[in-house]
Amino acid sequence: MDALPFALPDFLPGQVWLVGAGPGDPGLLSLLAAHALAGADVIVYDALVDERILAMAGPNAVCEFAGKRGGKPSPKQPDISQRLIDLARAGQRVLRLKGGDPFVFGRGAEEALALARAKIPFRVVPGITAGVGGLAYAGIPATSRETNSAIAFVTGHDAQGAVPSTVDWDALAKAVPVLVFYMALAHLDGISRRLIAAGRSPEEPAAIVSKASTPGQMVLVSTLGEIAAQAARRSIAPPALVVVGSVVPLRDGLLEFLLA
Repeated sequence: MDALPFALPDFLPGQVWLVGAGPGDPGLLSLLAAHALAGADVIVYDALVDERILAMAGPNAVCEFAGKRGGKPSPKQPDISQRLIDLARAGQRVLRLKGGDPFVFGRGAEEALALARAKIPFRVVPGITAGVGGLAYAGIPATSRETNSAIAFVTGHDAQGAVPSTVDWDALAKAVPVLVFYMALAHLDGISRRLIAAGRSPEEPAAIVSKASTPGQMVLVSTLGEIAAQAARRSIAPPALVVVGSVVPLRDGLLEFLLA
């Protein structure tokens, strides 16, 4: 960091930095994220943060787990936000470390609003969201001039863990050629059925990218009509992305020379 031709901002006591760690590969961290890891007193991290990234923390940093995983006991969001406030008020340099990007299905907005209400100075450091970086590691472009001029990122479950009821599935199916679902494995069959009922072809290409950009990455390519059943047979594990659309077959032309 000392050799950089520009200065990174100081990480001062009493501040909270909301930092995106990217989809998994430590090489995808931004300079600001690495800077925050080196300078933090306390790192409050999510379940999807790779252990190799936590190993980059300063020698005296305290790491606190605050991960949320579906179907398992998890810290409540108000408690996490209050913990960030309390640590900052105690004069700590607080790094809130999240997989992907803090503001893309990462509850970063809720935490930022809580910090602002508490008058705690904070910084947001974007990360590479899995819907872009994870697909790239699987050899699936998010966009291509030949296939799509629009893409939608959709959560696979709402705050209660159910299929999102606020999504207009008919409009989504008809308006956007490429759909990327986060956290959708548990409801993949229901989501597929809704899209097909709204007019998407059951033969449309679809893929799942599990544990994207990590050594355990697995890619399943199928069709919209079959992907839920195939994922169940293959015991595909979360975290996983689901992508539907004509970008999926582009992978076939990239794999031979795509570096792992």
